[in-house]
Amino acid sequence: MPSDTAGSWTPVALSADLPPATVIPAWTPLGAIALWRSQSGRASASSDRCPHRGMRLSHGFVRGEALSCIYHGWSYSPAGGCIRIPAHPDLVPPETIRVAVQQVAESDGIVWIAVGEPAMPPPRLDNLAPIRSLTLDADVAAIEAAAGEKADADGLIRVADCPWVRLLPAEQIGCTLIHLLVEQGRSVADRITASRIAEAVRRRAETRQKGMA
Repeated sequence: MPSDTAGSWTPVALSADLPPATVIPAWTPLGAIALWRSQSGRASASSDRCPHRGMRLSHGFVRGEALSCIYHGWSYSPAGGCIRIPAHPDLVPPETIRVAVQQVAESDGIVWIAVGEPAMPPPRLDNLAPIRSLTLDADVAAIEAAAGEKADADGLIRVADCPWVRLLPAEQIGCTLIHLLVEQGRSVADRITASRIAEAVRRRAETRQKGMA
């Protein structure tokens, strides 16, 4: 995906997989995050550790416009500041209690997280429709070889035998997350076919990766 010396964007999830009032785990090159959407629909990305006892915030819950830890209920705003400590309901939490946050952008059904300070917004994929996400035990080079095409300037890998199918990879620790997309206007049958194609690419890529180990 596009990057520059200041930073880049990584695609961590499909917008459809993050409905209002939910939190899911995700990963960026800066580490694990709790990706969450407030009741009003705002997407946010917080460090996946509560500063109180270190519990994963991705195991927590969303109420209104805050993300709460499942352990003791400490709640954090999208900006990262602690806004409520249930054991001390009359206390205004000090500003020093906070979690790190990362910039989030949503575009064409993809949730992107900023790594550093990107000079440009995420790429527009408005001629494509996201279908699903898959995790592959293979690196991007193996996926490119399995698909028969190299990633383009936007980070998209076209499947050579089915050029209306695209794969958008995001490298993780020991694996690669790919988001499957198809050209807009494709039928339900085509979307099912695309999913099968992605599974076939996964098998080929993982077999290739094992052969290189």
